[in-house]
Amino acid sequence: MSHDLNLSRERMVKNQLIARGIKDERVLQVMGKIPRHLFIEDALSGEAYNDHPVPIGERQTISQPYIVALMTEALELKGNENALEIGTGSGYQTAILAGLCSRVYTIERIKSLLGNARKLLSQLGYDNILFKTFDGTLGWKEYAPFDAIMVTAGAPSLTEPLIDQLADDGRMIIPVGDRYSQELIKVIRKGKSLEQESLGGCRFVNLIGVHGWSD
Repeated sequence: MSHDLNLSRERMVKNQLIARGIKDERVLQVMGKIPRHLFIEDALSGEAYNDHPVPIGERQTISQPYIVALMTEALELKGNENALEIGTGSGYQTAILAGLCSRVYTIERIKSLLGNARKLLSQLGYDNILFKTFDGTLGWKEYAPFDAIMVTAGAPSLTEPLIDQLADDGRMIIPVGDRYSQELIKVIRKGKSLEQESLGGCRFVNLIGVHGWSD
């Protein structure tokens, strides 16, 4: 079984990531190593390396591998960053960030998801992650500014507290749009101004919170 899953993971990297233009060697390497199947229910583990999102309970999903890679690559991580993740979910994206950054601060509003993710990430040996059950749209002020911010839920607009918590030259990736479809926006802070770039269309679960959607 584990041999089959390893092969599936290799195929995922080759056919879904490299074939679609993901070039960052560190991102490819870390996604080739992390056992994605552990981050979803056993009954769905056969779907882990397929080219689509997978439900993780609580009406949440784990994003398709290509979108995870695209968002991660866009953060341009070198290894010394403090990163903020909004939406821990199952912890898969958290593990990727933890493998590429110095420290990851991750926020999840659903307690049960955070508990499961924390347990699994600890079992996998990650010790550079801080967890918090909180409204992610407010960020994590006491550890700001962040070199990289990744938002894994769709927001109605660029979330102001998160922009405020972005370091100079820091990068933020956030899906912005309505409740049903969004555009993936990359934001780079340059002093007092922001550079924005669209990475294309996407569809995420809603970002719930004071500066997001109401539940």
